[in-house]
Amino acid sequence: MAYLGKIMNYGFHFNAFPQTFHSAKEISKKMTPAEKMLWHELRNRNLSGCKFRRQHPVGKYIVDFFCSQSRLVIEIDGGIHDDEEIRELDINRGAELERLGLTVIRFRNEAVINDIETVLSEIESVLDEIQTSPPLQIGEGAGG
Repeated sequence: MAYLGKIMNYGFHFNAFPQTFHSAKEISKKMTPAEKMLWHELRNRNLSGCKFRRQHPVGKYIVDFFCSQSRLVIEIDGGIHDDEEIRELDINRGAELERLGLTVIRFRNEAVINDIETVLSEIESVLDEIQTSPPLQIGEGAGG
């Protein structure tokens, strides 16, 4: 992809700035053990034939995993997300992503590490639900 202006305007990057792409590349080199474990299961269309990207720029955010065909964001949360301030930021971030017409699901590091099969089953259920639901218009989001 060639960068031709001030803002990246590619389909499912939602106008991410070039610095966000640079940051995403750096973050992808420092994945947590839980992220690595889930990535191993998601990569190469291993789950429901869906293509996932890791550390993907979406607007001003970098999401852990993103499937553009299903407009699904998967976030993996560690202990820092127990902090009240961080939880509030997560809620606002999720709402902003949903306003873009994306579905956001979150899992704890421990769930991925200790019960990956249940996590994968939940992701497949969400993918099935998305594929059988009528498409949302951008900006509609979940819950209006």
